[in-house]
Amino acid sequence: MLKPTKILVPTDFSEYSDKALEQALDIAKQYKAKVFLLHVVREEVSHRIDIGVITDEGLWQEVTDRELAESKARLQNQIDKFPQAKEVEVVTAIRHGIPYEKILEEAEEQGIDLIAIASLGRTGIAKYLIGSVARNVLKGSKCPVLLTK
Repeated sequence: MLKPTKILVPTDFSEYSDKALEQALDIAKQYKAKVFLLHVVREEVSHRIDIGVITDEGLWQEVTDRELAESKARLQNQIDKFPQAKEVEVVTAIRHGIPYEKILEEAEEQGIDLIAIASLGRTGIAKYLIGSVARNVLKGSKCPVLLTK
């Protein structure tokens, strides 16, 4: 039987991600596991900033810093929605890149033994299709993946 000690929850701050986090927190509370809440800033967003929309390096750093601060605040707000988060150790992280790749890298680096991920996110186009990020995480993960909806 699976008894997770480290649970990774990727988030895009959608209601679907909230459900995945809630499930992960319940599991973590039951098994005294640690939860890793990860937000990945999509590569296209960082790339758009980098290739000429903003040419001033100081302004680019300011935008990047603001984006980081906003993401940190949103992570904390998401955690604060769930009272059970006070009973579980929760670690947050923000990465830049292709979401499924960064999720798999984080899982490997942290020694994650369960990934709880929403089957759809903000970009989900249909209720009956699994999201591309979730699908790629499911295909590439070396540990069990809990898909939530």
